[in-house]
Amino acid sequence: MRPYHAAIMDTLQLWRLLADAVLTLHAAVVAFVLGGALAVLLGGALGWRWVRAPLFRWAHLGAIAFVVLQAWLGATCPLTQLENHLRRQARLAGYERSFIEDWVQRLLYYDLPPWVFVLAYTLFGLLVLWLWRRWPPRPWWRPTRRKA
Repeated sequence: MRPYHAAIMDTLQLWRLLADAVLTLHAAVVAFVLGGALAVLLGGALGWRWVRAPLFRWAHLGAIAFVVLQAWLGATCPLTQLENHLRRQARLAGYERSFIEDWVQRLLYYDLPPWVFVLAYTLFGLLVLWLWRRWPPRPWWRPTRRKA
């Protein structure tokens, strides 16, 4: 039987790993929103058919719409809230960071006034709407035809 203190340490490590997983998921969502816009911009100009796929475009539009809405409402991102909760469960405070947490947080979080983020998210949302208008998704009821 393991000592009590070892079981607590295992539980705290599990909370920390879950927090790192949420942080990594958060980075993946950001990469999807930024990379998706870049893909539509480049792919639309170069005639890539996959960037007009309805599921991709609706998911992309929904993601940026959610970000813009929460920024205008002054709400905190649910992924940030979940990560913070998991880190508190792991009893983490200060600079006790894992490798993943340290680098992904450097990429995601900046210490700027809130209005900067509202403006940036709004402008990015307007770019996504322009991309939607410029290269709209193809209708879902019309399947793509492959050239022979």
